Amino acid sequence: MAKDTHPGLHIPPTRREALEDRKLLDRPTRAETLQSDSWRVLRITSEFVTGFDHLADVYPAVSLFGSARTALSDRYYELAVRTAELLGRAGFAVITGGGPGIMQAANQGARQAGALSIGCNIQLPFEQDVNEYVDRAMEFRYFFVRKTMFIKYSEAFVTFPGGFGTLDELFGALVLIQTKKISDFPVILFGSDYWSGLLGWLRERVLAVNNITQEDVDSIHVVDEPEQVRDIVVSYHEKAVRRHTDEGEPMTKDGG
Repeated sequence: MAKDTHPGLHIPPTRREALEDRKLLDRPTRAETLQSDSWRVLRITSEFVTGFDHLADVYPAVSLFGSARTALSDRYYELAVRTAELLGRAGFAVITGGGPGIMQAANQGARQAGALSIGCNIQLPFEQDVNEYVDRAMEFRYFFVRKTMFIKYSEAFVTFPGGFGTLDELFGALVLIQTKKISDFPVILFGSDYWSGLLGWLRERVLAVNNITQEDVDSIHVVDEPEQVRDIVVSYHEKAVRRHTDEGEPMTKDGG
């Protein structure tokens, strides 16, 4: 697939701007707050507006997450390629964090399917370049702005083995589902051997003391085959389309 001609939100960081997230979360002096925080709100607003503008035409799409450290020789790399390819052939664009590992695998699969391959990169203290399989690249200063884009423009989250960043995206989506901020939105964990410990802990510890409900646990799908991912995503999407058609609403996620 040829590179998307839509201009990307690519803002290379300068040395002074490279860690805007950290600056935002610092505990500044009162003088620094008066001088900088109010103006920073305008930059945050601008990043939201630009992100919305650059992704407004993306529909339907699925976000895939997983470790940036996954090697090309890892079995999950090829499984992520195949999963994204199947989703692409089913008519979905693929959104990732734009980096290496599982993110690269998913963008590669989308490219192979001829689907739109999107990378939402984040400025980090260490460089994370956008991988070569991204057709539409965006770079964000703020994690929370980037996370909004993943949710707002996706019909599902597919989560491959990963670390803290992957878990952050996973639990963020589960909270939105639990609190009914979004609906018709499947969260799929790929790799039962990897995720079984987490699921066991949720059932045996968290559910056992009523900190979550059985419905919360049942909202998580666990699969081991790319075809299962495609089938779940297509089923949920078709259900959402039917529901919105019956209700006479524009096709967008609740709370979008």
